[in-house]
Amino acid sequence: MVARLRVERLAFGYAGRVVGRDVSFAMSAGEVLCLLGPNGSGKTTLFRTLLRLLEPHDGAVLVDGGSIAALPRRQLARIFGYVPQAQTGTFPFTAREMVLMGRTAHVGLFASPSADDLRHAEAALEAVGIAHLADRPYPEMSGGERQLALVARALAQEPSILVMDEPTASLDFGNQVRVLAHVQALAHRGIAVVLSTHDPDQAFLCADRVALLHDGRLAHLGATADVVTPATLRETYGVDVDVVTLTRDGRTVRVCVPSLQRRPE
Repeated sequence: MVARLRVERLAFGYAGRVVGRDVSFAMSAGEVLCLLGPNGSGKTTLFRTLLRLLEPHDGAVLVDGGSIAALPRRQLARIFGYVPQAQTGTFPFTAREMVLMGRTAHVGLFASPSADDLRHAEAALEAVGIAHLADRPYPEMSGGERQLALVARALAQEPSILVMDEPTASLDFGNQVRVLAHVQALAHRGIAVVLSTHDPDQAFLCADRVALLHDGRLAHLGATADVVTPATLRETYGVDVDVVTLTRDGRTVRVCVPSLQRRPE
């Protein structure tokens, strides 16, 4: 299933408290949208509202033109995959069992996972490079390994839209690069991916567009090179940054070089 996501004038938050408002954007199949913004700007709350884990205060989340408000949870799980921030875990499920949980939307009521479901789980573990940890209890894995298991769980789910909340936050540099490569591969397969990060360089590496969330509002939205600029980064994060253009393997790459000098108050 190929799906198109549209968010219209969304206001989101918690009971009695609005975190963000007037957020609108649309995504097509195969597009990568990177959400940037400082701590407390509402990125995770926005993602939880897209997934209907929180009800919106106003506005709507639409998939293929229809509101998700009345969709059964099972149908939502066939549309949306979710990679949350790293979780410690309590129950001693193995990594394989955690990833197999991503097949829940494809398993009938009261049915057990099939051999095909197990093959999807094994393939997902292999894809993120932790097949050798399949029998490791999830709580005993490192933070980075747990995060890769959550990415594998989302891959096994086979969603049309993948929501990733800081998927590289707990990973070493090599695994960060591998996860971003998987993001691009998923987009090439027609999956729409929206992810958040604190590293604007990652947006340059994998995103088609960037949404910059500041104080709960969408301050900027557009092509990555148009949004991630010294001016917008200074406005959002309060630091001076140069955006440098490099050439690597015949392609243009942009990177952010921050100044460590304090700005005058």
